[in-house]
Parts: sequence; structure tokens; C-alpha cells
Amino acid sequence: MANVDLLIRLEDLVTNPTPRVPICLCLDTSGSMEGEPIEELNEGVRLFYEAIREDETAMYSAEISIVTFGDIPQVIVDFANIDRQPDVPKLEAGGLTPMGEAVNLALDCLEKRKQEYKDKGVDYYQPWLVLMTDGAPNGSRRELERAITRTVELVESKKLTVFPIGIGPQADMNVLAQFSPARSPLRLQGLKFREFFAWLSQSVSRTSQSTPGETVELDVQGIKGWAQL
Repeated sequence: MANVDLLIRLEDLVTNPTPRVPICLCLDTSGSMEGEPIEELNEGVRLFYEAIREDETAMYSAEISIVTFGDIPQVIVDFANIDRQPDVPKLEAGGLTPMGEAVNLALDCLEKRKQEYKDKGVDYYQPWLVLMTDGAPNGSRRELERAITRTVELVESKKLTVFPIGIGPQADMNVLAQFSPARSPLRLQGLKFREFFAWLSQSVSRTSQSTPGETVELDVQGIKGWAQL
């Protein structure tokens, strides 16, 4: 099945050569997210998919991947065009918070997809990594340090845009800050996942209408609708 999925994803790069915006959502689905938080996160992701699907430019450019970390980090959705992802995945909460392992898995997925773009001659925009957590990492310290180092190197070489988002009062903002040398991490207002993903979809839309390599200014005013500033 994995080989079939890979062939479909590679075929899509040939039939649809539009420059891509790769977005990896690295999402905390540990046990502390159970109940309303995971329900609101699911609704936010669903609305994100819906907004991208309704945008005539972004629907051909945006490629979404979802990596979750609860008991173990796993790729719930691999990179693919939105029309190749008809079903929005349902996330379930449980387990611990192996953040470092999850970010390394997300970066591996991004690097692999970038190589596929290059092999097929498809241009792409700077990849995005959205990291959301409601706690502190409790996986391998070595993996966490490796993930931070890799992320910072990519950000500083302008090969990655990272959005670290804390959920609730227990989110370790100090750890999130280590992933982001360019901008401070932000804490979500309450459970405003829908507002965040609406802002994210608008940002993806603006990026997909620009030229690869061009700097796209973020909607700072829009951030006020979902973040504690």
C-alpha cells in the first residue's frame, strides 16, 4: 500500500507541476489533550482542509502532512495534494509527549518530499512546520536536542518557516522558543484552533499566489484573533 501511495504522489508531481507549498502539522495528541482540546483540534484541522479545498490557487499548491505525537510519533497523513486527501483524519488523544522524535520525523518527511520535488523538476516554496503542544516533552533528550538543532539550522538557512504554538497554561514555551530563532512562540487563546487554522489557510493562500523565493509578509493583525499577545 505504501508503494502505491508513493507512486500516486509522484504521478501527481508530473500531472500537476504547480509550485508547491509543503505544510507539516506536527500535533501533540498526548493524553492531556483528551476531551474538548482534541475535539477542537479536530474541528480546526477539518476547517483548514475545507478552506484549502475551496481556494482555487491553494488547492493545487498546498500539500499537507500530519505527524502526531502521543504514545509514538507517527505520520497520519503523508504529503499530497488536497484532492488526493478526500478524508480528513480524526485525531485521538493518548500517551505521552515525545516531541523531539516527532519533529525529527516531520523534518525527515519534509526533506524527502523536497527531494521528490527536485527529482520531478517541480518548484516549491519554503516549507512550513507547525508545532503545537500543550505540555513539556518527555521523550529522549538526545532526540529533542537533535530536533532543535536541525530546525534552527533550516530556519537560519531560510529553508524552513516554523510556527511553534503552545496550547494552554502547561505548554513549555521555553522549549518551543528553542525551535524558533526567528520569532517567539505564541500561546493559543483558550482553544481557538479554528481561528488559528483559518489564519493559517489564509497565509497559505497568500503564499501560493506569490513567486517561489519571494518574501511573503505574515498577517500580524490576524494573529491577534487567536494568539495571546
